[in-house]
Amino acid sequence: MLCGVDEAGKGAVLGPLVVAAVGAENQEELAGVGVKDSKTLTPSKRKELCDIICSRYPYTVYLVEPGEIDLLRRQMTMNALMARAHARVITDLVASVAYVDACDVNAARYGAMVGENVGCTCRIVSEHHADKRWPLVSAASIVAKVFRDEAITELAKTQGEIGSGYPSDRTTITFLEAYLASNREPPSFARASWQTMRTLVAGREQSHLSSFF
Repeated sequence: MLCGVDEAGKGAVLGPLVVAAVGAENQEELAGVGVKDSKTLTPSKRKELCDIICSRYPYTVYLVEPGEIDLLRRQMTMNALMARAHARVITDLVASVAYVDACDVNAARYGAMVGENVGCTCRIVSEHHADKRWPLVSAASIVAKVFRDEAITELAKTQGEIGSGYPSDRTTITFLEAYLASNREPPSFARASWQTMRTLVAGREQSHLSSFF
């Protein structure tokens, strides 16, 4: 079986990193579904395609929560963390060939990192922008994005408006600033090791300190 692997939420400061793998006997099966890079699709179309993919093809999803990311980043680089997560979903599907969207500037090096962590006999095809070239990776990108969006929606139900969870999102930053003002420490669903979070915490501490003078 072949599989495609991609992720959503790698650069987010809030919420999980979601890694997905989708399997099939050949790439053409997924091409017929009409999959494409998830970033080019509307949320409703992504959800429609995700439902089709998950009902017809083997798939697996791995959520890496913020606390685990913070812990693992003390032990390894983000690229190593990503390679391990990619390897995990490949192993879950017991794929013989896996197409992965490379998370390193050196695609071949990244493929080797994934291969070192895979728990089955599998050939790794590692490419940049693989989600644009290979239908299986496009399918994985859709599944990962939908599961990531659903996780953010669930958080918003209890936390209020948190935006997309990315540092570039002003709504997300506004939420974090307000949270720190009330709690003085990051929420459990934030990646405390992220520079964005460290900067906000440092700014809050400096503001608090200046109030004494």
